[in-house]
Amino acid sequence: MLTQADLQAMITDTESEILSVVDAADGPATRELYDMVRYHMGLDGSSGVSGKRLRPLLGLLAYASIAGDHVGALPGAAAVELGHNFSLVHDDIEDRDVERRHRAALWTVFGVGQAINTGDTLFVLSRLALHRLSNLGFSDSKVLRLFRLYDRTCLALCEGQFLDLWGSEHGDRMTVDRYFDMIGRKTAALIAASIESGAMLATDDQAVVDAYRRFGWALGLAFQLNDDLLGIWGAEQETGKEPSDLAKRKRTLPVLYALEHASPDDRDRLRAIYDREEPTPDDPTPDEVAEARAILDRTGAGEYTRREARRLRDEALEALDAAGVIEGAARDRLRDIIVGAIRA
Repeated sequence: MLTQADLQAMITDTESEILSVVDAADGPATRELYDMVRYHMGLDGSSGVSGKRLRPLLGLLAYASIAGDHVGALPGAAAVELGHNFSLVHDDIEDRDVERRHRAALWTVFGVGQAINTGDTLFVLSRLALHRLSNLGFSDSKVLRLFRLYDRTCLALCEGQFLDLWGSEHGDRMTVDRYFDMIGRKTAALIAASIESGAMLATDDQAVVDAYRRFGWALGLAFQLNDDLLGIWGAEQETGKEPSDLAKRKRTLPVLYALEHASPDDRDRLRAIYDREEPTPDDPTPDEVAEARAILDRTGAGEYTRREARRLRDEALEALDAAGVIEGAARDRLRDIIVGAIRA
């Protein structure tokens, strides 16, 4: 069985690979640019939190579950994490989020212009990381397949962010179906691609690769629904932060479900709380947050979201079983991740 120390070693190896890509591009005239990259990634040697590195870890585990070790997939893992972070830099600017991983977001420290450019730099570095697969002996055709997968995934991320922003601008037109479409592109696509790329590097058996992709897709959706539950009903001691999605008036799945299924009076009241054109800093009030949560409870929105998360968990497990991998320890860890993800 893979231990926590084994997983940490994979993360450490991924961060070393990322730093190798960054250092290779660095130069005297552009040192501050790459310092901004390291700052955002939490690799600047300060007290910044680097994040869980979940996406690259999933790809490494997928590769190791077939190939027996993780080393060959490190360039792909670095590419995934660099690509994920390019989207985070831009998301923080677009959403006006002032904090990332418990410290100031990049744009609040260095300005919007430099942050946008740093996000663009992270995207290019992610592609340069993929080129390093050639140095490990992977064929040009396989590397090209990885590039095609990566580019399709980055396009999906941009489409998902568009739908997210559109939903914020047209809240009354966001539906449950559109929400699933949005999180599929914005969240599930990258997790699925991370796992698919690991399998793709390890085997030419397309049936195995397809099973891993199905696993990753269901896992990504389940992760998001679990976050939606924790953002409203989660315990602070479990999540490390106070549930705040209602206070921030986020239209996550439970809220959208309630708007579609609540009684007319409850629907009107929930819309009144959510749809004020000029909210104040203390809007909604704590009493209104409690009222909105009670409406969600009466509608069964939490139970619906939990059922959907568990359904997706089961789909992910079925896909993983269908892959029929060889190396058991990494496969078991993948199973543990999906089972542990549905906690709310």
